[in-house]
Amino acid sequence: MLRTERSAGVARRTLVCTVTAAALLAAPLVATAPASANPDGTGLVIQEAYLKGGSANQPFTDKFVELGNPTDAPISVDGWSVQYRAATSTGAPSVGKLAGSVPAHGTYLVQMGSNGTNGEALPEPDAVTGLNPSGSTGTLLLADQATALTLPAGAVTTGTPGVVDLLGYGTSNTFETAVRTTGTANSVPDALTRTGTADTDSNAADFTVTGTITPENAAGETTQPTDPTDPTDPTDPGTPTTPAEQVTIAQLQGTSDTSPYVGGTVRTDGVVTAVYATGGFAGYTIQTAGTGGALDLSTHTASDAVFVYSAATAAKVAVGDAVRLTGTVSEFNGLTELTVPTAAGLEQLPKAGVAAPVPATLTFPRTDAQRESLESMLIAPQGDYTVADNYTTNQYGEVVLAAGKQRLLQPTEVARPGSAEAAAVTADNAARTVVLDDGASTNFLSAANQSVPASWLTQGPVTVGAAATFREPVVLDYRNDAWKFQPTSPITGATPAADLPASFSNVRTSAPENVGGDIRLAGFNVLNYFPTTGDQLAGCTYYTDRDGDPVTVRGGCDARGAANADDLGRQQVKIVKAINGLGADVVSLEEIENSARFGQDRDAAVATLVSALNAATGKDTWAYAKSPAKLPASEDVIRLALIYKQDRVQPVGGSTILTDSDAFANARQPLAQAFAPVVAKPGKGKGVEKPKKADTFLVIANHFKSKGSGTGADADQGDGQGASNASRVAQSKALVAFSTAMQKTAGTDKVFMLGDFNAYSQEDPVRVLDDAGYTDLGPAEDPTEWSYVFGGLSGSLDHVFASKAALKTVTGVDIWNINSVESVGLEYSRYDYNVTDLYRDDVYRASDHDPILVGIDLPGVGQPGKPGDGPGKPGDGPGKPGHGAGPVAAAIAALIAWLRGLFG
Repeated sequence: MLRTERSAGVARRTLVCTVTAAALLAAPLVATAPASANPDGTGLVIQEAYLKGGSANQPFTDKFVELGNPTDAPISVDGWSVQYRAATSTGAPSVGKLAGSVPAHGTYLVQMGSNGTNGEALPEPDAVTGLNPSGSTGTLLLADQATALTLPAGAVTTGTPGVVDLLGYGTSNTFETAVRTTGTANSVPDALTRTGTADTDSNAADFTVTGTITPENAAGETTQPTDPTDPTDPTDPGTPTTPAEQVTIAQLQGTSDTSPYVGGTVRTDGVVTAVYATGGFAGYTIQTAGTGGALDLSTHTASDAVFVYSAATAAKVAVGDAVRLTGTVSEFNGLTELTVPTAAGLEQLPKAGVAAPVPATLTFPRTDAQRESLESMLIAPQGDYTVADNYTTNQYGEVVLAAGKQRLLQPTEVARPGSAEAAAVTADNAARTVVLDDGASTNFLSAANQSVPASWLTQGPVTVGAAATFREPVVLDYRNDAWKFQPTSPITGATPAADLPASFSNVRTSAPENVGGDIRLAGFNVLNYFPTTGDQLAGCTYYTDRDGDPVTVRGGCDARGAANADDLGRQQVKIVKAINGLGADVVSLEEIENSARFGQDRDAAVATLVSALNAATGKDTWAYAKSPAKLPASEDVIRLALIYKQDRVQPVGGSTILTDSDAFANARQPLAQAFAPVVAKPGKGKGVEKPKKADTFLVIANHFKSKGSGTGADADQGDGQGASNASRVAQSKALVAFSTAMQKTAGTDKVFMLGDFNAYSQEDPVRVLDDAGYTDLGPAEDPTEWSYVFGGLSGSLDHVFASKAALKTVTGVDIWNINSVESVGLEYSRYDYNVTDLYRDDVYRASDHDPILVGIDLPGVGQPGKPGDGPGKPGDGPGKPGHGAGPVAAAIAALIAWLRGLFG
């Protein structure tokens, strides 16, 4: 049972417009160089590792690691951890957190998991973890941080940040200089023991396999009674030398965020309200009998419940049991706990006459102080809750909720950076955020758990913006720096939907809203669409599925997308269905392969996508704006492109790329193309009218510098705009100048600037465009829709800016929420990561950005289109009334054309 808590850094993403290799990791971890040793004898070392606890013939039930301090002063291990990784793994290790200190020239005992029930209890451990290392092969490391360290395979060196000591044993792929070989069976009592505290930076030299097993804690205790439950034994943790003080749970909790009994041994009574014997929490909650119900938080200042950390007794209790517990009080990363290390600390009490606790019925408290007064209590959540984030749902079974009917918002989406209004949004987000968890610390993407169905998502979609409805009580607790609702027992994807404590509404839409207009424009980020797959290049490394098959490129080469043709096919079908489903006539594409970087025609990738789109429509519906002769001297491996329906619009002149601006040296250069509607000449078979100047409009595709990195003037200023804001401001100014020049070339003042601007709606780059006379159509038309979700906050990085003349033609705007609101687990790049394969060949999670659609009416366009030209034909678009291509409108248009042909 894993004690390992999830790192607070998990689920954090670098905000970039392109999906970098690092962003494809479901949970980024702290990366390091090879691990280090301490040959100078100035720090802690792993002194003994006993890895067979509980097996037949073993002297102790639990495995342990003993740390040694060779120095003349105690060394604190607060915030440190012992970590374990399987012998052949190169991923993140499991983490067991430490606290307290190691005495000078003393030891520190870390209790771990067990193979069974054989043997006696260890001396009172200084730390209890759920790590369960192999008895014959693996890697153990001591880290001076509580987050997982990713280590490369092979021999290690000294001087690695984060790593204090490391032991590679058996056939482990990670070790100091040389691995310490083992080979004895689990039934043979032995341990890996260091000679003294010397560290020569060689596991083979420093450790020996010995049958003498000597666990010793920081207090110097080394022996255990024959019967650890014997009440006469002074070392029985259930009957300490100093009698335990009898307290109520409310006294134990206290009225602040820290228990007044931390470090002390207490005895308390309660009723079991939730049990987590599996899944990693290794404990349960108890609550004072009869408490709960309708509470007044102005007078209810101390919680009546507490989490009991007790791997020894979690399987011995059930919800409803009345118990008396004796244990040690601690604060574990902000959660008050009562640690009961052995069965001696548990006493079952008669249930007769004991009033069961009642769930507290209240809306989610807005302050930490109010939440502290409810910590570990049963809650029946009242009021509305809205899904705000699902980024870690496929990995850890967590769903971020916002109390109320509105999502959590990026402050700079609705307020100027650094303003009091932005600070108020930040405060409101904090006051409304709570995480619905699954009662476990299971990582569904780890090799050990990929065969366990992922929580929540297996039972159905969990979409940002959906309403969460609670039908069973939950426990309010605090883990990983977040307040959480826990079910009263662990859940997985195998749990029937009817047994889940909450359900989610279905807010998915099969088509965008009706934006009207004769012509429709859209912007679409295609998530690193690379027909040049990784297997066509040398040096690529990959993210792999649970069978080890490559899915998407991780690094080592210029490709950024699919690993092979099968993966490309899964990616492409989603993009094709989404673009055809938009019902747009002109689409700006971001994050598409620049094929020139691979020695091909620059347009090869966009031509491949157009062919796939046309194959889906069954005709030559789509074409693309060909690259101009004049190209930038230096380009990114991704580029911008414009595609269009060739019987709806026609290009006017050639395309133009901004080639002479230093502002775009670190971003993708804008691409401009003028278009005009295709209007049939009167009379049957008379062809197409020449484009009219009044109907010509200019489209400029954009993809500004991301927020993820920048130095000097581009460093993150801490105002909410991220890094490289100065670059994006310069790019906005350059775009305004480019637009002005292109208007003269194209002969039109109707300009639409689309794409991924990597700036939220109130940030400086958007303000530059606003001041230049362009209108951001998204907030102007519908301020309640957003195109991106990051860190649980919604906002729009994707925009359509219209010039004053263009604004007069706009009939409607819609952000089609099919991507950013869906779990990342649905992406092609996460195919078969878990036994629940979340991939479907539909439009949902075709990208990480949502497309934005704009309808426009042009003065010279009187014919809304023919069947199959727009959204009227299945596969071409949604075919919604008012889009100008429904069956009635199409029939009328055909009749008018026939009459014109008949009468000339």
